[in-house]
Amino acid sequence: MPSPKFHPERHQVQRIGWLRAAVLGANDGIVSTASLIVGVAAGAGSKAEVMLAGVAGVVAGAMSMAAGEYVSVSSQADTEEADLSRERAELAASPAFEHAELAQIYRDRGLDAHTAETVAAQLMAHDALGAHARDELSITHITTARPIQAAFTSAATFTTGAAMPLLAAWLTPVGRPMIVAVSVASLAFLAILGAIGARAGNAPVMRATLRVAFWGAAAMAVTAGIGRLVGAAV
Repeated sequence: MPSPKFHPERHQVQRIGWLRAAVLGANDGIVSTASLIVGVAAGAGSKAEVMLAGVAGVVAGAMSMAAGEYVSVSSQADTEEADLSRERAELAASPAFEHAELAQIYRDRGLDAHTAETVAAQLMAHDALGAHARDELSITHITTARPIQAAFTSAATFTTGAAMPLLAAWLTPVGRPMIVAVSVASLAFLAILGAIGARAGNAPVMRATLRVAFWGAAAMAVTAGIGRLVGAAV
């Protein structure tokens, strides 16, 4: 009997590990740097002060994103490893109970009792820990934590995103022209980022674009208002 032919499939969920970190880093780079520049410019800072604040914000933000992503994703990885170690010990101590537990999971998903028992037995014979990790703990090679990947991705995309409003500030005179230029350019960059992220994840483009642009505009508006108030008070 000839073997069946399968058409190739490329699922977008395989990108979730680096895509989340990339979108977060780029979005944070654009919004935080643009908000910082707009806030300092609204507070009547000189161009040198604005650029110094912007560059310092880029460096500090990139390092913060890398460290934050590494620490948070490492915590996830530690939790996954702890669950796998506990599951490994339970499999060694009570294999019959673990088999029954796995079979119950399959029954809850709609298999009849006989099929569930057979599937559980075959999967445990092939890779008991892998079966329990996937079906009991929901840990797979797609969703597993990758701290270094998340850290480097976030830092790189933060720097790339932050460079855009910083360039707009460098090309325009300080004051209202800079505020307008940085705000408009950043909103355009955010819209592009939302569209790219949606396309990479095969999600609706318009909804993602509007969502990213709206919250970016809100962040910059609040920061500009605070900068103007503080500048007037000082």
